[in-house]
Amino acid sequence: MPAQDSSGGRRLDATDRAILHELERDGRVSNSELASRVGVSESTCHKRVRALVEAGVITGFHAEIDQSSLGLALEALIAIRLHAHARGDLRRFQAYLEQLPATRRVYFVAGDRDFLVHVAVRDAAQLRELVSDTISLRPEVAATNTSLIFDHAPGRQSTLGR
Repeated sequence: MPAQDSSGGRRLDATDRAILHELERDGRVSNSELASRVGVSESTCHKRVRALVEAGVITGFHAEIDQSSLGLALEALIAIRLHAHARGDLRRFQAYLEQLPATRRVYFVAGDRDFLVHVAVRDAAQLRELVSDTISLRPEVAATNTSLIFDHAPGRQSTLGR
């Protein structure tokens, strides 16, 4: 297994990077197939994946779901700027955004906005209600800007192992 770097973090070697690259391409690949793709034994592969999870390099496994198949035909990004006085408790506001049923992802960002929220809703009326009657009415919120998502490509393949 690779040594740790001076900060106590885990250094990634070529095998780790190859495993990560293959898991990014297909998170459902079996351990047997993953081991074959990266050229290690199944037991070594399993140990490496487990170590990458324990070290926090792999932060989770998930399924990407077509939101329209759930009746959520409209996706949007809502940019939110908070009032200056509300910035003392960003984590609380982020937790509020995360618990909204329409929320898919929350990004804390730099620039002229504080948060970008990816949401999925049934229709324009539900989006309007979410922005106008839910988020914008919060006392912390100075402004919102909503962009509709027409289409999106799957996540970019990493350059790990290349």
